[in-house]
Amino acid sequence: MTIAEVRTHRLSAPLHTPFVTALRRTSTVETLVVEVVDTDGRSGFGEAPQVWQVTGANVAGSRACVEELLAPLLVGRDADDLVARCAEVAGAAAGNEAAKAAVDTALHDLAARRLGVPLVRLLGGTTRRVPTDVTLAAGSADDLAGAAKQRAAEGFDVLKLKVGADPGGDLARVGAVRSAVGPGTRIRLDANQGWTPRQAVRIIRGIEDAGLDVELVEQPVDRRDLAGLAWVSDRVDVPILADESVFGVRDLVEVIHRRAADMVNVKLAKCGGLGPARTLLDLAAAHGMGTIVGSMMESQVGLGAAASLVAAYRTTAVSDLDAAWWLATSPVQGGIRYDGATVVLPDEPGLGITGIA
Repeated sequence: MTIAEVRTHRLSAPLHTPFVTALRRTSTVETLVVEVVDTDGRSGFGEAPQVWQVTGANVAGSRACVEELLAPLLVGRDADDLVARCAEVAGAAAGNEAAKAAVDTALHDLAARRLGVPLVRLLGGTTRRVPTDVTLAAGSADDLAGAAKQRAAEGFDVLKLKVGADPGGDLARVGAVRSAVGPGTRIRLDANQGWTPRQAVRIIRGIEDAGLDVELVEQPVDRRDLAGLAWVSDRVDVPILADESVFGVRDLVEVIHRRAADMVNVKLAKCGGLGPARTLLDLAAAHGMGTIVGSMMESQVGLGAAASLVAAYRTTAVSDLDAAWWLATSPVQGGIRYDGATVVLPDEPGLGITGIA
C-alpha cells in the first residue's frame, strides 16, 4: 500500500481566554494540519503550529516545506515502511522542525489507523488517561490569584504560572497564587527566557526563603545562554527545566555536558516529531534528567500526539498538555478531550481525528 496524496489545511481557532507570556500574547491558534492519504483512502493527521517567537515556524513556511519538499518524497512510497519514511522526512531539510513534526505525526497516525489501533498502542502504551497541568497566563498578582482559584476549583492540581514579563513583581505573583490555592496544589513557573541570570537567582531564592514551595522553574534565561542557565541551576535548590534551550539531540547533549538544567521539556514541534521526541526522552532518562512533554498552542491533532507519547513513554513529572483546553471551539472533528485535569485519548484508531471541522 502506498501514499497517494499529502494535503495541507490552514486552520485558525479562537481561544476562550487570551494566552499571555513573556514572549507573546495571542487570542487564536494559527496552525497547519497535514493530512497524509494512502491508496485505500485512509488519512493520517499531524500539526505544525505557528510560533514565531519560539520556533520561528509559521504556517506559510511550514506549508511550503510540506508541499514543495516533503510531499514529493512521500507520494508513491510504501506507507507501511514507517521508520524509513520518517527518516527521509527528518533528513530532507535544515530546520523546519514544525513541518517535519506534522508529517512525522501524520505518518504515525496513518500507520496506527492501518493497524486499527489507537496511536498510543502503536507507541507501546495502553492507558487512555494522561494528567496535565494548566497554564495561568501572565498578569497581575490579583489576576493570577483569581485564575488559580478558578482552575483549582475545576480540578487542576498542577498550575503553571507564566512569569518573566515583569521580573520585579514576580515574587509577589507567586505568593498571591500560593495564598489563593493553599499547600495542596503544585505550582511551577515558566519565565519564557524573561529573566537575566541574576534576576533568576534572586527571585528563585526569594521563593525558597518564603517557603512558597515551587515545583520547578522553566527556562528562566535566554535560550542561548547555557552558561547563565548552568549558573542559575548551581545556585538554587528548585529544579530548573530547559525548554527553548533544547530543540534537538545536539542541544540536549550540550545541556547535559554543561549540567545546565535538571529537567527537559520535549515538544514535537521543536524536535521534529514522535521519533526524535522518543530519542530525547531516552537520552534524558539515561543521564538522570527529569522529563515532561509539552505543547505549543496547538489543536487536538498535535496535542493528541503529545499525549499519546506521554501515555506510552511516561515522564518524571506531570506534562504540559493543556494547549487544546484553551480552544473555544475545536478546528477538527474527533480526537482527545479533557476531563478536568486529564487528557482522555480516543478509543478510535490513530489520533481519532475524523475530519476538519
